[in-house]
Amino acid sequence: MKKRQNYEFTIEDVEFPSHGITYVNGRKVLIKNALKGQKVIGKVTKKNSERIVAKLMEVVEDVDYKIPPVCKPFTVGCGGCAHQDISYEMQLESKEYQVMKLFREAGIDGFEYEGIEGSPDVFEYRNKMEFTFGDMEKGGELTLGMHVKNKSYAICTVDDCQIVDEDFRKVLSTAINYFQDKELPKYRVMQHTGYLRNLVVRKGINTGEILVNIVTTTQLEFDMSEFVKEILAQEYKGAITGIIHTFNDSLSDVVQADSVEVLHGREFIYEELLGLKFKINPFSFFQTNTRGAEKLYSIVRDYIDNTEDKVVFDLYCGTGTIGQIVAPKAKKVVGIELIEEAVKDARENAKLNGLENTEFIAGDIAKVIHTVKDNPDIIILDPPRAGVHPFALKYVLKFNAPQIIYVSCNPKTLVTDLKDLEAGGYKVEKVMLKDMFPHTPHCETVVKLSKK
Repeated sequence: MKKRQNYEFTIEDVEFPSHGITYVNGRKVLIKNALKGQKVIGKVTKKNSERIVAKLMEVVEDVDYKIPPVCKPFTVGCGGCAHQDISYEMQLESKEYQVMKLFREAGIDGFEYEGIEGSPDVFEYRNKMEFTFGDMEKGGELTLGMHVKNKSYAICTVDDCQIVDEDFRKVLSTAINYFQDKELPKYRVMQHTGYLRNLVVRKGINTGEILVNIVTTTQLEFDMSEFVKEILAQEYKGAITGIIHTFNDSLSDVVQADSVEVLHGREFIYEELLGLKFKINPFSFFQTNTRGAEKLYSIVRDYIDNTEDKVVFDLYCGTGTIGQIVAPKAKKVVGIELIEEAVKDARENAKLNGLENTEFIAGDIAKVIHTVKDNPDIIILDPPRAGVHPFALKYVLKFNAPQIIYVSCNPKTLVTDLKDLEAGGYKVEKVMLKDMFPHTPHCETVVKLSKK
């Protein structure tokens, strides 16, 4: 097989994260978003002696278990969802199969498996969306939405997106209609030229507060006051509490802030979870499924045997949500997080909630963890997709905490870390999957470990 050539494959199985797999001359072939039973055309993009990676180009023979998708953008290749054309029950079964397959292959067994719990909302569940300005065809009309599958730079407008609620769709429609009339240039990543980059919308699902963030370069000067009036003139189920203008001249295709200008209201929203209040800034990490997060954190709380008079470490704590949820019954909670802005939010949130037994530390966990003077009785790990840094994991083991609760958004790095924790004297007691991201390949895994 040659790179950049098309070949026909019959998908035999699937593995995380939603890769269809088959075998050619003993080598595994992986094709993203291909389904078991499909016959597809795939373009080879990577190959080595062990495996081949191909891009799904065409479905030659489809499966009979597909259903009509709810979103119109999905039919034109919107990359926001992977499998909206499969029933939600089948999505859950597939996620469960893929995660448990990783556990089996890693030889992790002997635990109580408590199944997979679905999202409380299958549609209109997201509390944050990053939309991109672009076009469907080079030089075409301005679009605002998501990247199109199998097209490097095409953006489709997603004003009918159903994984967000009506307020998101209204903000998006207002923005695209306004900026199409102004004929401002969209930012082109390869040329590093243009003005309009992103529209980011956040909403407190339980509070109704909405933050609108228009992201541009500084290559033009443009008065946003008319845009603000247009956004505020619409009727929403929630309420616009802030509109901000973020200036981003980075060369990469990411939303980041060189500077921020507040155009209306304030640059943050409040959200409520399990009776606690949280301030969320434009670039803070916060679970994108609010009602799912309430369920997820309830699972974490239930997995902890007893926090009474216990010291709890919340590593990779973000804005301190998990730590603050367990804090009311703990002796002390120590949270560590790399992003300084998130730590400021965590401290402020603790004050909002009247929690005086929390300490939040900003810094790289691998560097900070050995300076902490407290000894934990319970450690909560909620790392990014890359998993726990090996150096940090060494200190986690040195603390010798009786109990560890590991919350993972990436079961591949999870099972690697679990093997190291088992080698360090821990036993995996319970595992439960919590789906937070319907119609995508992803889900959260909660693991309870105890010291042998």
